[in-house]
Amino acid sequence: MSQGKERLVVFVATPLEEPYVERIRAVAPDRLEVIAEPDLWPPLLYVADHKGEPSFRRNAEQEARWRRHLARAEVLWDFAPKDADGKGGMALAPKVRWVQTTSSGVGQLVKDLGFQDSDLLVTNARGVHAGPLAEFVFMALLAHVKRLAHLRREQAVRHWERYCGDELEGRTLAVIGAGQVGARVARVGRAFGMRVVGSTRDARPERAAALGLDALYPPDRLHAMLGEADAVVLSAPHTPETENLVDAAAFAAMKDGAVFVNIGRGQSVDEGAMVEALRRGKLAFAALDVFAQEPLPADSPLWAMENVLICPHSASTVHAENGRITDIFCHNLRCYLDGRPDAMRNILDKRRMY
Repeated sequence: MSQGKERLVVFVATPLEEPYVERIRAVAPDRLEVIAEPDLWPPLLYVADHKGEPSFRRNAEQEARWRRHLARAEVLWDFAPKDADGKGGMALAPKVRWVQTTSSGVGQLVKDLGFQDSDLLVTNARGVHAGPLAEFVFMALLAHVKRLAHLRREQAVRHWERYCGDELEGRTLAVIGAGQVGARVARVGRAFGMRVVGSTRDARPERAAALGLDALYPPDRLHAMLGEADAVVLSAPHTPETENLVDAAAFAAMKDGAVFVNIGRGQSVDEGAMVEALRRGKLAFAALDVFAQEPLPADSPLWAMENVLICPHSASTVHAENGRITDIFCHNLRCYLDGRPDAMRNILDKRRMY
């Protein structure tokens, strides 16, 4: 932790609105030097964009400032991105001891950057995206059971003919990954009168009760759970254990006509097997926010499938996102300055990758 009277240098490495920067400074004005210079960041493509315009280039003077700030920083808001030529990044920040990320699923990134076995403290945005992601799940499920696509087609041709839709109540919802996102999905499912089950490493009955689930299944009983489900939601992080977790055998274990929603990571799904399941009607519908390759290639068959909803990894992004991450960061800054690391929120277990 920072010692003595020297101020702790915090560098905001990715775009952040000025009101949130000021909130960070206000945590301890006499103990913090918060560096946030918008001209060093790429222009935003949308609200709460943490990457910005990919073609952005800093000029020579800007690059010198960028490197100078990274060289001084002990704390970063987000991992320092590499430049457009794939150079720089965290290699320019030798003094950094803690990074507050703006994403939840950063375990694979930490591994890829070579920090998995390091002493670097990483805190993530766990919990921030639970609400928006749960809303996306139920937008998709309701659109399917209420036959939204049918209604839009009928409206387009001004055709009035009564029809029969369906409902969520009484159906079984299976959630793979029972973290904060999975727990929020489960809670909303219960509000709709669904039976909700889940799969996670800790499948004790008391854990199921704490999460409000009707049942929890350990990983070796995943297929048994899938066989009960009318709808399956994948919200697990990308780890070695979840790599290609939902494969051809998993899709085969599902009910005929099941719905699949992926708000976790694309690497956890065998996309070829999913496409085949959609073509055969094994899956009636899939709503996908994440993919094995992003952006999704133009030649992917998923684009043209009428029973697929594609979201460009944006289901979690809402106007309030940066404010909520700032709340976490400010809490953690107070703990860090006071030498109370155990009280910090959302510390990443770098070995487990979540």
